[in-house]
Amino acid sequence: MSDDVGPRLRALRTLRGISQRELAKRCGVTHSSLSLIEQNKVSPSVSSLKKILDAIPISVGDFFTMDLENRNQVFYRADELPDIGSGDVIYQLVGATRETRALSFIIETYAAGADTGREMIAHRGEEAGVILEGEIEITIGADSRILGPGEAYYFNTNVPHRFRNPGKVACKLVSCCTPAKSF
Repeated sequence: MSDDVGPRLRALRTLRGISQRELAKRCGVTHSSLSLIEQNKVSPSVSSLKKILDAIPISVGDFFTMDLENRNQVFYRADELPDIGSGDVIYQLVGATRETRALSFIIETYAAGADTGREMIAHRGEEAGVILEGEIEITIGADSRILGPGEAYYFNTNVPHRFRNPGKVACKLVSCCTPAKSF
């Protein structure tokens, strides 16, 4: 069995938010035995390891192949979403610090009368979104439509497009586009 069983078990247990005492109780081993395993002072048998992993629960195969070193942030408080917009348009990018971000997931807020500019925008990829509050006029090529709460859009971003809030209240929407934009 691999020499890193103890540290992997500790990392997995911590990742799942389970205390050593709780895991020991769940799997029926003593707290001291579990502590010794996590310190790599004792090597568990395959059946003992399976018993411990069943209490988490995770398979033995997943235990040895799971990436426990992932340092990317997963959860974000509202104050951790940077505003990458400008003027009367707020773009709060989720996952801005992820090095391998494959998409841009954004909470967008357009003040009354705000827009993305007079010029149409075009770039490689796709974009989709759903309106949460207010109204937004979206122009894609020669087509234009005003969308309200619960309505959504999806288009190829190589077609020139523009967003504008024609209403008297702010519009809030969530959008996602690929590939990830550098802001």
